[in-house]
Parts: sequence; C-alpha cells; structure tokens
Amino acid sequence: MAEDMGSTVPRRQLGRTLRDLRTEAGITLDAAAEALECSRQKVWRIESGLGSVRGVDVRAMCELYGARGDLTRALTALAAETKAKGWWHAYGDAIPDWFELYVGLESAASRLRFYKNSLVPGIFQTRDYARGIYRIDQPDMTDDDRERAVDLRLQRQSLLTRRLPKAPQVQVVLCESVLLRPVDTPTVTAQQLKHLQELSGLPNVSIRFLPLAAGPHLGAVGGEFVLLDFPLGNRATPEPSVVYCESWTGALYLDRPSEFAAYEKAWSSLLRLALDEEQSRQLIDKIIGEVHRG
Repeated sequence: MAEDMGSTVPRRQLGRTLRDLRTEAGITLDAAAEALECSRQKVWRIESGLGSVRGVDVRAMCELYGARGDLTRALTALAAETKAKGWWHAYGDAIPDWFELYVGLESAASRLRFYKNSLVPGIFQTRDYARGIYRIDQPDMTDDDRERAVDLRLQRQSLLTRRLPKAPQVQVVLCESVLLRPVDTPTVTAQQLKHLQELSGLPNVSIRFLPLAAGPHLGAVGGEFVLLDFPLGNRATPEPSVVYCESWTGALYLDRPSEFAAYEKAWSSLLRLALDEEQSRQLIDKIIGEVHRG
C-alpha cells in the first residue's frame, strides 16, 4: 500500500504551512476567504489537508500572506503532489469527507494507539460486527451502500499484516464494557471476541482492557481518541504526530505539541490502569464462555 499514501502527507504538510502563514500574518479564516473570494469552508479544507489543492489557490494564498518567493514556489510544487488518489477513493460516498484524511493518515502511520470505551475499533471489526454497527449508526443506508462501507472498513485492516511498508505497531486500550456490549446476535459477538484473540497474537498488535473496577479515569472524562505517529522516511524530521477525535458530525485533528502531549499523558494513565496482555486474553476467554452459555 506504499503507493496509496502519497497524497495524504503532502496535503497535511501544505495545509499546516498555509495555516501557519495565515496565522503569522494575523489574518482570520473569514478574512482570508473574503480576500480570496472563496468560501470559509474551502480555506478550512485546504488547511485541514482534505482533498487536492490547485497551484493557483496556493499562489493566491501565499501572496495574501506575504510569503517569500522561494516558499511560494515550494508550496506550489507541493500542491501537485496532493492530486494522487489513495485506494479508499474507490469507495466514493461510502467514506465521509472528514474521515478521508484519517484513512490516509492511518495508512501512513508507523504507530497507532486507540482508546475506545464503547465499540471495537474499525480496523479490528469482523464483517458481521461492522454490519451490525452500521445498521445502528446509519439506519437509512441502502444495503449496497452499507456493504461498500463495510468493505472499506475491512480493507483498512490489511495494514495490520502488510509487509511493505512495514506494518505499524498497533496498541489498543478497550474498556471492559466493549466486551460486554452485544452487537447483533450472540454468535456475531462471540466471533468478534475470537477475532480479537487472534489479532492479539500478531507481533505488532497489543490489546489491553481497562476493567470496570478501575473506576473513573481520564478516558472517561476526555472520550475516545486515536494517537498516530509517523515514520521518518526521507525527511529530516518525522511528520508531526496527530490526535484524532471523532464526533457525530466530523472529527478533530490535533497536531500542536501541547495538544498531543496532553493526550499522551491520558494514554499513559490508561496503560497504568489496564490489565496486561495475558490478563486481557484471559478476560476475553471468560466473556466468550459467558456469551456461549447465554
């Protein structure tokens, strides 16, 4: 999947640089949109790394922000690299615009750390479990659209076992309630739990559970999140790490050092409270037995 990552990092680099230039120039999003004679949403999308960017737009923004000529030329060249399409584009409307950036970043990451308190992460879901979630989350979806969305979710899972580029290290902390929450039928739930057991045997995957007995914790206060770290690659410094937080209508991508540090602190506190990997496997076995008896 190496070829599928090409546009995501350039989009993000370009958007971050343009956002910094605008901020340094003391220009608000609204003022930039007015001066550029475009919508505020368009400027925000470019700065957020969503979608390809035209060179003419980059030149206009650089002129507005007073960027140096050499920087303008470099950013215009970078805009050309944002036009490559990843494998996920084949799924069309099955992937919301705000989630497209995440899928690209997930594909490019060297380490993924998930904290989930309600459901199994998408890249760990079985087909039937994913179907059950979509029936709840998107009840108005047609059967065809639902299948496309599930196919996309399953395609994302290939990163767990890929060879080139190297598969990322994936660490997951799940609340015990995730295991106890039935999805669809008992058979679907049991299959999903067994799938978690199988994935926990991969050398690059760590699955740990936060017992209900742990009581209140930072995750319960701050909500679910994903931490993404990136490889050095051919750059002098790695692409900045990012925090991904999802909501009903969109997502937040936080990449400022202070923001990431706050979530890393929360992650460390969750690890201190979580069962170790062997204890977590034993907990899954116990609940699988209870599901079958039920």
